Order: sequence, then structure tokens, then C-alpha cells
Amino acid sequence: MFCLIHCTTRYVVEQGKAVENEDSQDKWQIQIRKGALELVILAALRGPPVYGLALLRHLQQFPTTAITEGTLYPLLDRLKRDELVSADWIQEGSTRPRKYYQLTAKGEQRLQTLAAAWQQSVADINALLTTPTPAADPRKGT
Repeated sequence: MFCLIHCTTRYVVEQGKAVENEDSQDKWQIQIRKGALELVILAALRGPPVYGLALLRHLQQFPTTAITEGTLYPLLDRLKRDELVSADWIQEGSTRPRKYYQLTAKGEQRLQTLAAAWQQSVADINALLTTPTPAADPRKGT
């Protein structure tokens, strides 16, 4: 009986650690996504104008960039206020008008800046992941 309780308790504790580790990883991935969201939206808006729902569906094809309407539209509004994207209502055929978004010249510049920073960050992290930290030489005090 003692072993059963001990083993059960240990199992519950270890399960708790697994859940904690999963939560921590989920939080980390969420933070990465939040940090990259402006870059992702600007990159997705390169090219011809696209309406919001089509943009949302495009982003949802990629697990890392899948977001909801509640995230997309406020971000598009902010990008428009910051003059990084333009938005125009366009009527196509017999469908109701749709709001189409497109990068502005200022948005293209911001995209280039963010993309360069992202690529540098990825290169630095990849280097850290693949390069062992050199051992400190105790004789040099480092």
C-alpha cells in the first residue's frame, strides 16, 4: 500500500512537471508569435491588395502564423494608423464590398527593417545552438 501511494504521488508530481513544461513551451511559442506578428502581417501583404478574410486564411495555412480575426483586424487597424498599410473598400461583382489591404512604401521599409532584424536574430540563435560555449581558462580569470 505504501508503495502504491508513493508511486501514485510520484506519478502525479511527474505529470505535473510534464504539464508545467508543456505550458512553459506553449507560453514561449506564444511570445515568439506575438513578437513576430507585425513582420508576418507585413510580409503577407507584399504583392497585390488582399482582403482581410483571404489574408486570415493564408496565415492559417501555417501553424506558427495561424491567428484569429480578433487578432488580425486590430493589428491591421494599427498598421493603417501607422501608415504601414493602406485600406480601400472594393466592390467585386455582386458581392458586398470588401476592405483590401496593401503595403505602403513606409510599410515596405518597415518590412525590410524587421526582416533584417529577424534574420540576424535567427542567425545568432542558430550559431548559439550549434556552437559550444568555450571553456573558461581559470588561469586568465575568465
